[in-house]
Amino acid sequence: MRIPDAKVALSTASVYPESTATAFEIAARLGYDGVEVMVWTDPVSQDIDALRRLSDYHGVPVLAVHAPCLLITQRVWSTDPWVKLQRARNAAEKLGASTVVVHPPFRWQRSYAREFVRGVWRMAHETDVKFAVENMYPWRYRDREMLAYAPDWDPTNDDYRHFTVDLSHTATARNDALAMVERMGDRLGHVHLADGNGSAKDEHLVPGRGSQPCAEVLERLAATGFSGHVVVEVNTRRAMSAAEREADLAEALAFTRLHLASPSRVQGP
Repeated sequence: MRIPDAKVALSTASVYPESTATAFEIAARLGYDGVEVMVWTDPVSQDIDALRRLSDYHGVPVLAVHAPCLLITQRVWSTDPWVKLQRARNAAEKLGASTVVVHPPFRWQRSYAREFVRGVWRMAHETDVKFAVENMYPWRYRDREMLAYAPDWDPTNDDYRHFTVDLSHTATARNDALAMVERMGDRLGHVHLADGNGSAKDEHLVPGRGSQPCAEVLERLAATGFSGHVVVEVNTRRAMSAAEREADLAEALAFTRLHLASPSRVQGP
């Protein structure tokens, strides 16, 4: 068997409503290779020194930082989206993380959206940290669809140095995940692994519990020697206990490691 260089990380969002600190503890106990810090309203997620202490205490590296791009984080770190990205880059550099995950702008962030593609390229030239732009999805209500992101919810329609593919988002967008991975090509630098059934709601199911080709995507990454990070980003809010949450995260880790193991190719004479 050949195992790619990709590391498997736990998103701190996967333990919500538990804390960022709990995510480090669980990641260490279950054997994840590291964490992706979702910067949100938890003060610890915003504090580089606190994150470094958690990382050192648990022996769990921070592999990626998710910039505060959600509706509930519009005032986290700043109301200026460029300042948010600068602070995310600073956090990644100080914590030794290789990647900053960023969403496309909301359409009402007009100035930010107009400059987003050029601005991300500019920031990418200023650091070794990857700015990996994540695929999103149209917002739907009954039979109506609203395009909430600009320049586009599908970042492959624009020119970025690095991409993040999120398989829960491909489900919500009713998009072909394997085709998106193919379009991203060697600029795919980061993966958010979760599942979904095509609901209008972003589900973030444990991989294998929905309709997305999670196994096939992982096997393709293994076959192509993917060296980025695969981040388990699942929703455990409905877990009835800490033990049930941990069981879900253990299952997600086992699924990921299993399908990242690819039969090595036998070279001909």
